[in-house]
Amino acid sequence: MTLSTRRSFFKSSLGLFALALPEWSLPAQALECIVRPPKLSFSTLGSPAWSLATILKTAVENGYQGVELRGLQNEMDLTKCPEFSSAERAAQTRKLFADQGVQIINLGSSAQLHHADIAKRRQNIAEAQRFIDLAQQLGCPYVRVFPDQLPADQPREHTIRLISEGLLELGDYAKKRSVTVLLESHGELTRSDLLIQIMTAAEHSNVGLIWDVFNMWIDSHENVVDVYRKLKKYIRHTHIKDGINENGKHRYTLIGQGQAPLHEAIKALVDGGYQGFYSFEWEKRWHPELEEPEVAMAHYPTAIKAYF
Repeated sequence: MTLSTRRSFFKSSLGLFALALPEWSLPAQALECIVRPPKLSFSTLGSPAWSLATILKTAVENGYQGVELRGLQNEMDLTKCPEFSSAERAAQTRKLFADQGVQIINLGSSAQLHHADIAKRRQNIAEAQRFIDLAQQLGCPYVRVFPDQLPADQPREHTIRLISEGLLELGDYAKKRSVTVLLESHGELTRSDLLIQIMTAAEHSNVGLIWDVFNMWIDSHENVVDVYRKLKKYIRHTHIKDGINENGKHRYTLIGQGQAPLHEAIKALVDGGYQGFYSFEWEKRWHPELEEPEVAMAHYPTAIKAYF
């Protein structure tokens, strides 16, 4: 028997042995590794011209388990889209996805929580609440909001308090609708120390964090393993993308063609027992020069396997 044959025999035997054991005899994490591959989704930020039908078809054909809605064609406010314009239309859309085995896993609002101006603040809170209502209708677990800035004309601690208070208010609203509000590491708040301050002050069962690995790494230059260790208890969802740093500016690339420490980040997530989606965020809407979504969305499920 050759070495390669012995290895194949050993792997096959180990797999059959594991499946033959009663479920209680293996640790839960071991069972997860045996039977459950990573859950993959993509954001519609990467397909700004696609219809809902094309989005769903692409997800099914490329083996995605979820879709993250961040705008639909020319409309960024999902609550204004015909596909979600009433409870009946939302129910139809929900069934359309469910029938194909694809989950709508996150609604990306544009709500910003850093505003001190009362009118702007209420406008942004109201947007997030509309998205939470829609998420409830769609059976979607998450709604994304932004921190988003640290305005120079207001004290930093005041801004952090405003963001935390906004998360708590939205968390209370979302809890009644079985939805969780997620703050994304984004904008001027990509440092772990600032995010920890916010999330600690906003401790709530229906408030969590989206870890955008590339955003934090390219802006703060922090070690991703240290970042995960600090933020682990808050992370409910991830955004995955790749890119390179050119003369102080970043340029996005397809997964595996950039410099992002995805191996380290994903290993930390897996070792830490993360059970959420690894969501591909291709920023085609903001960067039209990027590869077309037909290429990028098909590339991701294959490319990301190398990191597991």
